[in-house]
Amino acid sequence: MKTISLAFYQPQYEEQLKAFYLPPHQSDFTVLPYEALQVSQEDEERHPVVILQDGQVAGFFVLHGWGGVQSYSTNTSAMLLRAFSVHPNFQGQGIASEAIQILPKFVREHFPWCDEIVLGVNHANEAAQRVYARNGFVDQGNRVIGRKGEQYVMHMVLK
Repeated sequence: MKTISLAFYQPQYEEQLKAFYLPPHQSDFTVLPYEALQVSQEDEERHPVVILQDGQVAGFFVLHGWGGVQSYSTNTSAMLLRAFSVHPNFQGQGIASEAIQILPKFVREHFPWCDEIVLGVNHANEAAQRVYARNGFVDQGNRVIGRKGEQYVMHMVLK
């Protein structure tokens, strides 16, 4: 059984993130981890997180505070999940689902004030919509326009 865990970015993950790629049909919907990491280093509200499988970088995302949330929600106690991706070598193994399932505990541990996670997913990215919905995110009908068109805003309330 392989172990999936979440960890804040550390320099030891840099080379793996630089080598991270996504096929065009996926990179249309998200930014590559290394690009998101560089933006995060200039914004203290952005917290880059690696998804690890047995210590290897299998995926990446950013948790973004109010500066990111406000385009998606009025909840000042929410965090925005953005730039979520799983490396192609690790896709199809349930890693995205498992990462989302352990995300609430990670957020409660590191951001105890947070009571909700929100995200925007492109209307054409049906695979991602299914993964999010199967793992606790709910589409409440809110929509925003992103860089690639309409996005469905999905919410996960933390208990």
